[in-house]
Amino acid sequence: MRYTFPMTEEELVAFALGLPDATESAHFGTRDFRVRGKIFLTLPSQDFCVVQLKPDQQQMALASTPNMVAPVPGGWGERGSTRLFYRPADDATIHALVQQAWKNSAPKSMIAKED
Repeated sequence: MRYTFPMTEEELVAFALGLPDATESAHFGTRDFRVRGKIFLTLPSQDFCVVQLKPDQQQMALASTPNMVAPVPGGWGERGSTRLFYRPADDATIHALVQQAWKNSAPKSMIAKED
């Protein structure tokens, strides 16, 4: 699938749902995307999505793409929840961060099959 720049919400959703065993659900009235019941991405705003990274992954993303990511305020951000401003981000960055979030939430046995 080819994506436009900037990536639209529909394209982000299609990419997320294209990951193995990904499903769409809702969390406190917000669209979310899960793998085997665990959330890896939410869409709380038209301006950004939230990806579930590990704190060290978040720090790497902040260092390499500071204009595209920001920690979620508060404790969730300290644990790695990261806002991804996908509209100004390039496809490679979006794909890498969403795939990493998926891997962080997927069972290890499933990740082994994908690698």
